[in-house]
Amino acid sequence: MDEHARRQFGAFVADRAPALIRVAYLLCGGDQHAAEDLVQNALVKTATRWSTLRHADPEGYIRTVMYREQVSRWRRSARGRELLVEPPREVLADQSGHVDLRLAMRAHLLRLPPAQRAVLVLRFFEDLTETQAAQVLGCSVGTVRSRTHRAVSRLRELLGDEHWLTEART
Repeated sequence: MDEHARRQFGAFVADRAPALIRVAYLLCGGDQHAAEDLVQNALVKTATRWSTLRHADPEGYIRTVMYREQVSRWRRSARGRELLVEPPREVLADQSGHVDLRLAMRAHLLRLPPAQRAVLVLRFFEDLTETQAAQVLGCSVGTVRSRTHRAVSRLRELLGDEHWLTEART
């Protein structure tokens, strides 16, 4: 990588790293250290191809690398160990209700399987279409649809009373 490309890559990383870490944080189930590792690994893989990517869509490439790397981690960990999830904590009432909703959503998102969580991040946080999400995850559109449906259904089941959600939004 020449000096000009190195400076461009450094500026890109300085500008976009916070957004990439936020996405990685969601993918890693709230584990900040794992999120930072995921972003770092994606940036290392991107740095080797920077001269060809800098004129295209480098952020899209990095995000694709992140999603695929995370899917690989899930597959490796699914073979070797159990995922221990702490039971959801009682949510204390908050006058605004927004904090309660965020805590409940976070706790329930952590209870979803990683693949379902990834689909929700892609579809609703990243605002990708089903086709785009399927391309990023390397699966079919039907798989994205079914995982989205199962994840949303499970979240509704976990969150329970819709009246509570309506009050929290106001």
